Amino acid sequence: MNDTATSEPIESQLEAYRPELTGHCYRMLGSVFEAEDAVQDTFVRAWRSFDRFEGRSALRSWLYRIATNVCLNMLASAQLRVRPMDLGPPGSGRATDPGEPRPDQIWVGPVPDSRVLPEGIDPANMVVERESIRLAFVAALQHLPPRQRAVLILREVLAWSAQEVADLLDTSVAGVNSALQRARATIATADTAADVHDPLDNGQKALLTRYVKAFEEYDLEALTTLLHDDATLSMPPLPLWLRGRDDISAWMAGTGSGCRGSRLVPVTANGMPAFGQYRPRLGGSGHDPWALIVLEISAGRIVAVNNFLDTTRLFPLFGLPACLD
Repeated sequence: MNDTATSEPIESQLEAYRPELTGHCYRMLGSVFEAEDAVQDTFVRAWRSFDRFEGRSALRSWLYRIATNVCLNMLASAQLRVRPMDLGPPGSGRATDPGEPRPDQIWVGPVPDSRVLPEGIDPANMVVERESIRLAFVAALQHLPPRQRAVLILREVLAWSAQEVADLLDTSVAGVNSALQRARATIATADTAADVHDPLDNGQKALLTRYVKAFEEYDLEALTTLLHDDATLSMPPLPLWLRGRDDISAWMAGTGSGCRGSRLVPVTANGMPAFGQYRPRLGGSGHDPWALIVLEISAGRIVAVNNFLDTTRLFPLFGLPACLD
C-alpha cells in the first residue's frame, strides 16, 4: 500500500487504513467498540487537518500518531479492562450462582479478524498480525500504564524506531527504551501462550471437528479429553471462572446443562477459532443466540474456553444470524 498522500479523495485514502488502525486501537483499548469509536475520531481529526498535512510525512505514520493520541486521551479516564481470571481465584464447577453480571466497560472483549486484519495482507505477515490480537496478549497489554502500552505496541508490533516513538510521545529515546524494558518485564509474567488459528493446519482442523461434534452431542467425556489439564472456562460479563477438566465438566453437567442440544456456527476472533453458540429455544423449535465462544489452543489441546454472553452486540458484529430455525 502506498504510504504517502495521493490524488485520491481524502475519504478513500483514510478508509484504506481502517482495519489496521482498528487493530491498533483495539490493542490499546481492549474493546472493539471503543476501538471503532477511536478510529472514527481519528478520521474526523485527520479530515479537518488534511489541508495542512500536504504529504510532508507518510500518511500511515501520521494517522497512527493521531490514533495513538486519541487512545491515550480515552485511557486517561477509562477503567482498567480485565478478564474474569483477573478478579479472583477460580470457582467451583458445582457452583449454582455465577455471580451478578459486571458492567461491559470492565471486560476485555473479542474482535472479529475481519475488522482488524487488512485484506490482501502478505501471508508471511499474517501470523504476526494474528499473534498481536490474541485475547491473552491484548488482556496482558491492559495491565500496562497507557504510555508503556503505546511504546510496546509501537515498537514491538508496528516496528517503529525508538526515535519515532519518542517524537510521537514527546519524550526521549532513553525514556522510550526504559518504558519498553518495563513493559516487556510485565508482559513476560503474563500467561499469553496460545497458538494462532491456521485454517490449513490439519491438526487444528481435526481438533475443532472433534470439539464441534462433542459439544453438539453434549458428550462431556469426549469434550474433556480435548481440554488441557489446567484449561479455563470463563463467561463475561459473569465473574465466575473455572480451572481444570473436572470443574469444567462438573459445571457443564450441572448449571451449564442448558447448553445441551446447542448448535455452533464457526467464525474467527482474535486470530483464534471461535463459534456462535445457539441454545435450543425454550417452548419452541429453533435455536437462539447464547454465547460467542473463543477457543485458545496450545500444543494440540484447548487451554481456554471464553464464552462471551453479550450476544445482542457481538452476534451482529461477527455477522452471525439472529437465530437458527
